[in-house]
Parts: sequence; C-alpha cells; structure tokens
Amino acid sequence: MDLPDFNSAPAEAVTPTLLACCDVPSWATAVRDNRPYADVAALLATADAAARQFTRADVDRALAAHPRIGERAVGNGAEAAWSREEQSAVEQDAAVQRALAEGNRAYEDRFDRVFLICATGRSGEEVLASLRSRLGNDEATEAGVVAEELRKIALLRLRRVVGS
Repeated sequence: MDLPDFNSAPAEAVTPTLLACCDVPSWATAVRDNRPYADVAALLATADAAARQFTRADVDRALAAHPRIGERAVGNGAEAAWSREEQSAVEQDAAVQRALAEGNRAYEDRFDRVFLICATGRSGEEVLASLRSRLGNDEATEAGVVAEELRKIALLRLRRVVGS
C-alpha cells in the first residue's frame, strides 16, 4: 500500500493494518483519523506524536501481541511476518538463543512483562547485551525504555505499510 492508498482506504481497512503495526487503539485511531497526509513525513510525525502518549495500559496491551525476543512468531498475519523479519538476525546462534531464553525469564520475573526491543538491524549478541543491561533498570526507567522501543517498532512497521 502506498500513501495515496493509505489516505483513501476505508477506516475499516486501515484500522487492522495500524493495529498490526502497534496494538494500541488510541494510536491507531489518531493515525487513521488525521488522514489524508501530504507525505510520509507527515504521517510519521503524527504516528510519532501519538506513540509518545502511550500509557502503561497501552504498552501492556501492545506487549501481549509481541513474541519473546528470540522466539519465532507464529501465524500468517502481517504482525507475525514483521516480527520474524525484525528478529531474523537474532535467531542465528544457538548459544545466544539459550542465553536469551534465560534472560527473558529473568526479565519477566523482574518486570512482569516480556522484554521488548526494536531488534531490526541488531545481532543476537547486541540484543542480549541490551537485555542484560536493562535488567539493572528500576521499574520507572524500564517502563520508559519499553514505551520508546514500542514507538520505534510502530514507526518502523508503519513505514513498511506505506512502502517507504
């Protein structure tokens, strides 16, 4: 879908696509309802501003749609395909996979949510180092980091939707 198609598509067609980018209804509504966009930069600016308003409940809802880092997303939908692509570099090394599984368990025990990182372009070792580092964060700091990572993922996926 290009930007003109995105701008002209019916709301009922655009909303599921936006929710696949980020499963936060208020974000999807803000992006959808500000159409038409003059250019991709305007679309991304609106999406970015809306993502900066994520609440803890928004983040928790969106996290429910994300697989654990290092685990292969299942399903045939766009979100699962994007997740597999985003994590493609992470899934190569068995030792890193084991360490990520252990790190995921420690993270979930500490923060009671899945570890989220924008993994695009990052190696498994880089993701693992970030996971280990973030285990030292306090709850408030980590909540901010998670919201920022979710924002990055949402914008990355939205760029894919409009083909830029």
